[in-house]
Amino acid sequence: MKGILLGIAASLFFAVSFVLNRAMELEGGSWIWSASLRYFFMVPFLLIIVWTRGNMKGLISHMNTHLLQWFLWSTVGFGLFYAPLCFAAAYGASWLVASTWQITIIAGILLTPLFYTETHQGGKVYRVRNKLPIRGLALSLIILIGIALMQLNHNSGIALKELIFGILPVLIAAFAYPLGNRKMMAVCKQEIDTYQRVLGMTLGSLPFWILLSVFGVMEAGVPSSSQVMQSMVVAISSGVIATLLFFKATDLTKGDTHQLAAVEATQAGEVIFALAGEVILLGSIFPGSLSILGMGIVIVGMVCHSLFSHSK
Repeated sequence: MKGILLGIAASLFFAVSFVLNRAMELEGGSWIWSASLRYFFMVPFLLIIVWTRGNMKGLISHMNTHLLQWFLWSTVGFGLFYAPLCFAAAYGASWLVASTWQITIIAGILLTPLFYTETHQGGKVYRVRNKLPIRGLALSLIILIGIALMQLNHNSGIALKELIFGILPVLIAAFAYPLGNRKMMAVCKQEIDTYQRVLGMTLGSLPFWILLSVFGVMEAGVPSSSQVMQSMVVAISSGVIATLLFFKATDLTKGDTHQLAAVEATQAGEVIFALAGEVILLGSIFPGSLSILGMGIVIVGMVCHSLFSHSK
């Protein structure tokens, strides 16, 4: 249950990204800077946290030992996750991006058979492929039904270009995030804590962000002071606080695919928080009764996930 609560708290801070990314886009800011600045700003905050905990040496040693894995899965889990989300913000409202992002619930479950659980018998270590949690998949579909209802009133007013560019990048991000996160969990095992892992993945993804920034300078010039400040807020809220909360929640569920699926399902709360943020901060119209019904179904699905996980 603790992992579920941490996941819901993380969804609140993650929602800041969707709202502010949309706000920066409406102000004329480039999605490239919205994406890369967040991770540049995350580095000093995470360095301070890990350094004060006395774990910097252990992280450096682990990264040197598994350098390729750190760069590869950090780029997948952070780079191919956040850059597409920021790109999508240029073509869709924050509620649309946040709603489509919930495909990650299904993605996380579908990725389950790609991973193994180690068992020890007779002094030997056996690797057993994880099975697809069918019941968890069914509960996730409840959440997606609620999300579909929330979008129903808006689909008729969305242009084809917005629909494609606002959805396809998010689908890429939805699979990249759980894949990169779980692969790094498998590499780190019990040797690296949550704070070290987030810092390590941020550092490991820096080459991707540096290359993207070079392209950003040539394509859109330097970012405005407003975009820099808003990107810093996103970095602290979503990049540091939300990521640490979510990774801590996933760490608590290591070895239990059902509980891990439930924690990832809590991110459906981002839809509700993003809608509220867009109404309050961006002056959007308050959702109608059908959207409110969808929110209720999302909440029911999250509760069902929590109860099922707790019973297991």
